[in-house]
Amino acid sequence: MSDDQRSIGFWGATGIGVGAIVGGGILALAGVAFSATGPSAMLAFALNGLIAFLTVLSFAEMSSAFPESGGTYSFAKKVLKGEAAFLVGWVVWMASIVAAVLYALGFAAYAATAVEAMLQASLGGSFEWVGHRAVLVVLATGAILFYGVGLVRSSPGGRQWATVGKIFVFVILIAAGLWALTQRSPATTTKNLAPFFPGGSLGLFQAMGFTFIALQGFDLIAAVGGEVRDARKTIPKAMILSLAIALATYLPLLFVIATVGVDEGSSIVEMSRQNPATVVAQAARNFLGPFGFWLVIVAAVLSMLSALHANLLAASRVALTMARDRSLPESIGAVHSTRGTPMTAIVATVAVVLVILLLVPDVATAGAAASLVFLLSFAIAHGTNILAQTRGGVSAASFRVPWFPLVPILGGCACLALAAFQGLAVPEAGWVVMVWLGLGFILYFFLFARRARVVDASQEGMEPDLVRLRGRSPLVLVPIAKPGSAAGLVEVANALAPQRSGRVLLLSVVQPPGDWHRGDLAQQLLDVEAILNQSLSLSLSAGANPEWLTTIASDPWSEIRRVARLHRCESLLLGLGNLTAESVESHLEDLISAVGSDVVILRAPEGWKLSDTRKVLVPVGGHRHQSRLRARLLGSLCRDGDREIVYLRVLPEGSLEAAKQKARREAAALASDEVSRRAEVKVIESDDAVGVLAEESSDCGLLVLGIQRQSSRRRVFGALTRQLINATNCPVILISSR
Repeated sequence: MSDDQRSIGFWGATGIGVGAIVGGGILALAGVAFSATGPSAMLAFALNGLIAFLTVLSFAEMSSAFPESGGTYSFAKKVLKGEAAFLVGWVVWMASIVAAVLYALGFAAYAATAVEAMLQASLGGSFEWVGHRAVLVVLATGAILFYGVGLVRSSPGGRQWATVGKIFVFVILIAAGLWALTQRSPATTTKNLAPFFPGGSLGLFQAMGFTFIALQGFDLIAAVGGEVRDARKTIPKAMILSLAIALATYLPLLFVIATVGVDEGSSIVEMSRQNPATVVAQAARNFLGPFGFWLVIVAAVLSMLSALHANLLAASRVALTMARDRSLPESIGAVHSTRGTPMTAIVATVAVVLVILLLVPDVATAGAAASLVFLLSFAIAHGTNILAQTRGGVSAASFRVPWFPLVPILGGCACLALAAFQGLAVPEAGWVVMVWLGLGFILYFFLFARRARVVDASQEGMEPDLVRLRGRSPLVLVPIAKPGSAAGLVEVANALAPQRSGRVLLLSVVQPPGDWHRGDLAQQLLDVEAILNQSLSLSLSAGANPEWLTTIASDPWSEIRRVARLHRCESLLLGLGNLTAESVESHLEDLISAVGSDVVILRAPEGWKLSDTRKVLVPVGGHRHQSRLRARLLGSLCRDGDREIVYLRVLPEGSLEAAKQKARREAAALASDEVSRRAEVKVIESDDAVGVLAEESSDCGLLVLGIQRQSSRRRVFGALTRQLINATNCPVILISSR
């Protein structure tokens, strides 16, 4: 996305982070923290702040290097395989969803408290029914739907009124509390802070695990990174500032609550256990009277709503990015034509939030589960930062982590340790995560994996740096026998081998003279020298890393098979003239069945160059057998030039309209996955499929066909493929996936 299309500026990005962090977590979970560890809840928040700050540094560097929407998922798909990246995205999506449930329930609890207090003041009597779960669920549902509709209708860049309002309220609370502190004797303050560790170290760690979610929110800025202007500089600054504002608000507020907010003759632990959800409001009443109580209620409502809004926004953007990678249904990746908002992703996210809202019993369980999931996702972010930097993937970042790799190692270990403790201390949270991961595993491998892998292969072709960042160095073996075919083969090999990471192994097999005349051997050696000079020159000029191997063998086919196995080549590229000759096809059958590599076969006239090819024809059927390898090849072609890609489907004469529409949809989906929607789709009715394909390929520079690996009793080329090869003079690339 260009900077002109990005709608969120520095203050908008900071507002998203502050809106997600400040207020909601501390107001919902301060009671839980004080119950577990007493006044040392301040230390628990400070230690969590240190872990969060280490995490911010890794997030800032990765967001600066990869300013895209999706947050941790986007980072993961840069350095991990598609399956692992999906699980990361699935976890990150869940994290924001569970956080949204937490804040929706928190809003409902405070709103119900306010309604009950107003009813009691005006009518008298008891209105405990206001706090029943059914009422809370209705209130939470209303808030979720309100913000879901708002996100569908407009861009997230504005709407900072709730964030500004709650910061103002917190400033008043802290200032009033500090003023009240000056009116009390130091002995009273010291008494309220003793004992400082009533729960010991175990209670401190429990409080850290329960409340880490209170400092989550800076990562949501990365989740909408694709919509931030000047993202490489803006995102790191916005993340650091939002966390600093949160800590500057939390620590003084906790100190005030634990000192001047305690009931006479009681302790903060007892108060929190009696009123875990509203302890902050009760504490404010003690030093500001009823005004303080209502001030906290207002701050809580604003905080919960802004945090709910921020997490719904982030979750929808993660879903949007995953859908575009086909890790979720493609329809979720659609953007509204006029509003420019990812309506389907928002609707899907809201629907899942509502389902989990009905399953989660209370705020404490939601907070524990959300903290656990975010700790896991933050540990992953540290890991991806280490991998990206060691593989040279953050060179474009405007922000760099200091003291690398110490900072991400310490941050990652701290997140993992706290997550492990949280999973053991709150088994319900661990089960929630395990069930979610199991569901994601099933959905991915049974519904999403095939298309997701194709899109991932296409992205590797279009973005060669992905292969390097993932720690791969694919080797393409290219046997070359004639100098005239060297140029075409080397160009195709360079397209298959990503620049700066892939390698091309050029193989020349010299046959021993045997009963031949010495002139035949001399000619072979001259050919080897010509091939070597031309091939190395072409490979080096294209930025590839060529290697050269000359061997002596009486049977070139067996030697090719031996070298491919020995070097564990990912791809084998062959240049052949008469593909359908009986002897050639027999050797091909043995070779394809024997090697564990992808096999690509080029039939092209001498002097043909891939760089001169403008139009590529891709005949397709109703299957995706070669789609992954073809996607990588076509992605490379689209990367190297502005080529016209045409997907062609031939149906029998008289096909029903429904069949034609289905064929068009299938071909369009295939084109969308393999070349990112930059392809033309044709569906033609004819009983002469070979004739149609021959005619359509007459003005093309390249024809790409797939061949299936058959059993030993069947020929390499099917009847249709053989007829088409014989019927056209167009250069042909045949691909066979391993």
